[in-house]
Amino acid sequence: MSLKNSGGFVTRIQFSYLDDEGNKQLTSQGHDITLGFTDTRDPGDLGVPDGSMVYMHAFVVWGTDNEAKRAFLYEKGNTSVAHYNISGTTLNNDLGLIDIS
Repeated sequence: MSLKNSGGFVTRIQFSYLDDEGNKQLTSQGHDITLGFTDTRDPGDLGVPDGSMVYMHAFVVWGTDNEAKRAFLYEKGNTSVAHYNISGTTLNNDLGLIDIS
Protein backbone atom coordinates (compact mmCIF):
# COMPACT_ATOMS: atom_id res chain seq x y z
CA MET A 1 0.00 0.00 0.00
CA SER A 2 1.17 3.53 -0.65
CA LEU A 3 0.44 6.80 1.13
CA LYS A 4 0.91 10.27 -0.36
CA ASN A 5 1.03 13.16 2.08
CA SER A 6 -0.85 16.20 0.76
CA GLY A 7 -1.27 17.71 4.24
CA GLY A 8 0.71 20.24 6.20
CA PHE A 9 2.08 17.69 8.68
CA VAL A 10 4.27 14.61 9.00
CA THR A 11 2.63 11.20 8.70
CA ARG A 12 3.79 7.57 8.71
CA ILE A 13 2.34 4.41 7.23
CA GLN A 14 0.99 2.03 9.83
CA PHE A 15 -1.44 -0.84 9.34
CA SER A 16 -4.19 -2.29 11.44
CA TYR A 17 -5.30 -5.87 10.95
CA LEU A 18 -7.63 -8.40 12.47
CA ASP A 19 -5.91 -11.15 14.45
CA ASP A 20 -7.13 -14.76 14.78
CA GLU A 21 -9.58 -13.74 17.52
CA GLY A 22 -11.03 -10.89 15.45
CA ASN A 23 -9.30 -8.16 17.49
CA LYS A 24 -7.79 -5.19 15.70
CA GLN A 25 -4.01 -4.88 16.09
CA LEU A 26 -1.64 -2.06 15.05
CA THR A 27 1.72 -2.67 13.39
CA SER A 28 4.96 -0.79 13.76
CA GLN A 29 5.30 2.44 11.75
CA GLY A 30 7.11 3.28 8.54
CA HIS A 31 9.32 6.32 7.92
CA ASP A 32 8.29 9.99 8.12
CA ILE A 33 6.39 11.21 5.05
CA THR A 34 6.46 14.98 4.65
CA LEU A 35 4.31 17.21 2.45
CA GLY A 36 4.32 16.12 -1.19
CA PHE A 37 6.07 12.78 -0.67
CA THR A 38 4.81 9.19 -0.97
CA ASP A 39 5.90 6.02 0.81
CA THR A 40 5.00 2.47 -0.18
CA ARG A 41 5.09 -0.45 2.26
CA ASP A 42 4.32 -4.14 2.12
CA PRO A 43 2.05 -4.81 5.12
CA GLY A 44 4.03 -7.96 5.92
CA ASP A 45 7.20 -5.91 6.39
CA LEU A 46 5.49 -4.06 9.26
CA GLY A 47 4.11 -7.20 10.90
CA VAL A 48 0.80 -8.07 9.18
CA PRO A 49 0.41 -11.87 9.02
CA ASP A 50 -0.29 -13.44 5.62
CA GLY A 51 -4.04 -13.95 5.07
CA SER A 52 -5.13 -11.13 7.42
CA MET A 53 -7.70 -8.42 6.73
CA VAL A 54 -5.64 -5.22 6.68
CA TYR A 55 -6.46 -1.49 6.78
CA MET A 56 -4.28 1.51 5.95
CA HIS A 57 -3.70 3.43 9.19
CA ALA A 58 -2.08 6.83 8.77
CA PHE A 59 -0.17 7.80 11.93
CA VAL A 60 -0.16 11.61 12.13
CA VAL A 61 2.72 13.04 14.16
CA TRP A 62 1.35 15.42 16.83
CA GLY A 63 -2.16 14.97 15.46
CA THR A 64 -5.16 12.73 14.92
CA ASP A 65 -4.50 9.42 13.18
CA ASN A 66 -6.78 8.32 10.37
CA GLU A 67 -7.76 4.82 9.29
CA ALA A 68 -9.21 3.68 5.97
CA LYS A 69 -12.75 2.34 5.97
CA ARG A 70 -11.99 -0.39 3.42
CA ALA A 71 -10.06 -3.53 4.32
CA PHE A 72 -8.03 -5.72 1.99
CA LEU A 73 -6.98 -9.35 2.29
CA TYR A 74 -3.20 -9.37 2.63
CA GLU A 75 -1.58 -12.02 0.44
CA LYS A 76 2.21 -12.15 0.62
CA GLY A 77 3.65 -11.79 -2.88
CA ASN A 78 0.61 -10.04 -4.38
CA THR A 79 1.93 -7.15 -6.49
CA SER A 80 -1.27 -5.03 -6.44
CA VAL A 81 -0.91 -1.69 -4.66
CA ALA A 82 -3.68 0.32 -2.99
CA HIS A 83 -2.80 4.02 -3.30
CA TYR A 84 -4.00 6.40 -0.57
CA ASN A 85 -3.79 10.16 -0.10
CA ILE A 86 -3.98 12.06 3.18
CA SER A 87 -4.69 15.79 3.28
CA GLY A 88 -5.81 18.50 5.68
CA THR A 89 -4.30 19.44 9.02
CA THR A 90 -2.95 17.52 12.00
CA LEU A 91 -6.30 17.58 13.81
CA ASN A 92 -8.67 17.55 10.82
CA ASN A 93 -7.43 15.30 8.04
CA ASP A 94 -8.95 13.11 5.34
CA LEU A 95 -7.64 9.75 4.16
CA GLY A 96 -8.89 8.50 0.82
CA LEU A 97 -8.28 5.56 -1.50
CA ILE A 98 -7.13 6.92 -4.87
CA ASP A 99 -6.82 3.72 -6.90
CA ILE A 100 -5.58 0.15 -6.99
CA SER A 101 -2.94 -0.82 -9.51
